[in-house]
Amino acid sequence: MCGFAGYWSFEHQRADSSLIEKMLASIRHRGPDGEGVYAQDSLALGHVRLSIHDLSQAGHQPMFSASGRWVIVFNGEIYNYAELRDSLLVHGGLSFKGDSDTEVLVNAIDIWGIKKALEQCVGMFAFAAFDLEKKELYLARDRFGEKPLYYGIQNNTLAFASELKSLRPLSSLGWRFQVDRQALATYMRYAYVPTPCSIYENISKLEPGSYLKVGSDRSQSLSYYWQASSVLSQDKFLGTYDEAVDLLESKLKDTLKIQMQSDVPLGAFLSGGVDSSIIVALMQSLSPKKVNTFSIGFHEAAFNEAQYAQDVAKHLNTNHTELYVGQKDLLSVVPKLPTIYDEPFADSSQIPTFLVSQLVKTQVTVSLSGDAGDELFGGYNRYFLAESVFSRFIDPGPFRAGLKLLPSALLKVLGYLPTAYAQLPDKLLKLKAVVEQGGRSREDLYRLLCSQIYDTSFVLGAKEYSFNERWFWKASKELSYQEWMMLADSQTYMMDDILTKVDRAAMAVSLETRVPFLDHRIFEFAWSLPLAYKIDQGQGKRVLRDVLYRHVPKGLIDRPKMGFGVPLSQWLRSDLKDWAQSLLQPDMLRAQGYLDEKQVSSYWKEHLSGKRNWSFALWNILMFQSWYKQWMM
Repeated sequence: MCGFAGYWSFEHQRADSSLIEKMLASIRHRGPDGEGVYAQDSLALGHVRLSIHDLSQAGHQPMFSASGRWVIVFNGEIYNYAELRDSLLVHGGLSFKGDSDTEVLVNAIDIWGIKKALEQCVGMFAFAAFDLEKKELYLARDRFGEKPLYYGIQNNTLAFASELKSLRPLSSLGWRFQVDRQALATYMRYAYVPTPCSIYENISKLEPGSYLKVGSDRSQSLSYYWQASSVLSQDKFLGTYDEAVDLLESKLKDTLKIQMQSDVPLGAFLSGGVDSSIIVALMQSLSPKKVNTFSIGFHEAAFNEAQYAQDVAKHLNTNHTELYVGQKDLLSVVPKLPTIYDEPFADSSQIPTFLVSQLVKTQVTVSLSGDAGDELFGGYNRYFLAESVFSRFIDPGPFRAGLKLLPSALLKVLGYLPTAYAQLPDKLLKLKAVVEQGGRSREDLYRLLCSQIYDTSFVLGAKEYSFNERWFWKASKELSYQEWMMLADSQTYMMDDILTKVDRAAMAVSLETRVPFLDHRIFEFAWSLPLAYKIDQGQGKRVLRDVLYRHVPKGLIDRPKMGFGVPLSQWLRSDLKDWAQSLLQPDMLRAQGYLDEKQVSSYWKEHLSGKRNWSFALWNILMFQSWYKQWMM
């Protein structure tokens, strides 16, 4: 895994190698093992390398195809590169200088063309490839957006990079970095800036499963080589449930065989939950040596899963490393967040994710995770509550009236329950808010269930972006509500929250992460299964659990879902109070001109008094303010 940046002047301004080096300097954490620059005519490409395969200079980038026609900068992994290499060797006269997936990819593009090459790749990636013969640039991103890619055109210059911060030096070419107010309003609702937006005007994220062709005349053409919508028309699995369990285990093992390939030490995150446990269990079944596993623990019982991870690791006989972190460790990460996440990002599990990545990096360079199991196999609580909540949402009647009677005093008292019930007041408040907001469609309910803030009118001069034209909104009538929510999550929340969180946290410490569940063949198989194979009797991941129970006893796994949170509400009233206060000063907010200082002050005062728990809304605001202070002041 690596990082890259580049630019192309349409005014034929000669490429400046010193500028591309400045762009690379801010993302060197993504690739501490090497750096390369190509600057010729009006094109500049730069790359920083984290060596995983072929540690020799033969893997150095930017890299040319054997014909010399194509030059590429690439970030990620092509897991089936050895198979593709064998296919390419059939092409007469082709020889390889090394054993890197980048060399396979650039020659696949040269011989097969961009679309076929992408269709053949199994992996996570983003790249920029330039056709020196036709003077055309291609930007491409993997099927699920595991790897980031930002791009934009300003002042007759196209530029692109793995992270936003890498584009900042382009101010010397007349690029401007202005907050997109609509993107800001949308971020405030969801706690992330959704694709294809970025926090800046005129800079976008490339959509997953797509490639962008840019000509020397500035023409742009966006094409898709894969879309998740393909699962809606594929053949359904017609076998028995037991056959589905067998086939899922077989497919996961096939995926792990290629994802466990590495020329550097490799391990896995282990929380003790279903998803990470099944990945580790199958890794151990395939490995002659003990698998390296890692977890962190918290002293707060409501947030601590370390004992569960330890029990699973002991049963599987892995080489397990555990680190307990205290409040001081967690709080020390907060000042680093606007640098790690260089656009506003407010999923508070970003804090422990960074700490566990830091731990893992002390021993390995590659770590596998169990991310995406929830979206593929129905793990979130909202999936199996969806239909009953939806009926009350459409015709709430007494249900709405009853929730309105919930007094703030009761919710305050609930806040003093034992830590095992710490999230109960928030969940009741969210349910109350969802019903009170009202609405008449599945889409309305989904937006509200995914919202951190229900009313974003405090973002001045802006309305949220509407994504109603996206295909998965239109697919809502073809699927059950549970299935539609799973599909929507896989195209939004999973990519822009879960995968973004892990990529930035891990790459900040030069750690590559891999997500076996996001082999597109696993995704397609999961979607071929009947819903009853995934959600059954109020519990998700049925088929996944039954694969896991072959390797780990039920007693070590079956328990309520916990998540990976931190006690935000308490922190904002204590250890983080002064920090938050400094970022929420009315005079500062008024001078910036983005947020209504009266509404923000109301949130803050109500939270401090204990009248309401506004921790999620405040964290969204604080992460924007912290980012703004770092990058815009």
